[in-house]
Amino acid sequence: MTTTAKKPFKNYSIIGMIILSSFGSISESVAQQDELEIRKIREASNSALRAYDNDLVLSFLTEDVLTTTGNGTLLAGKDALRNYILAAGESKMYWIRTALEVNLNEAKGLAWETGTWKGYDPEQEEEAIIGGKYSAQWTKASGTWLIKSQLFVSLE
Repeated sequence: MTTTAKKPFKNYSIIGMIILSSFGSISESVAQQDELEIRKIREASNSALRAYDNDLVLSFLTEDVLTTTGNGTLLAGKDALRNYILAAGESKMYWIRTALEVNLNEAKGLAWETGTWKGYDPEQEEEAIIGGKYSAQWTKASGTWLIKSQLFVSLE
């Protein structure tokens, strides 16, 4: 009788392990999809920067975004960043960010992106004239991934 009593418990244990491992796979799949979404938004942001589409660039940010520029200027809010961009006048400078790493916290709806950035001025030359490292905090509080804060450091 003891051997037959153990058999159903063993089967439930195996079923439970399969269910738990499938939850892990689902969670990994969601995290991979979110990372892919963030990387696609980054590509769209780069394309918008290259096309000088400032409204589209700003659409990827929260209203209260914090931006620290490469020289250390802190800009609080989307309007401050918009004014900073407009103050550059007719500059043909644009920036390309290359994500090297994206880490996610699904439970909190937060992500951390790090990478390198390059600044180009096609009126001067084809090669980047400035560059460095950046980090960005993303939030999914609105249901869509948006940049909540970003830090750029000029190193080149």
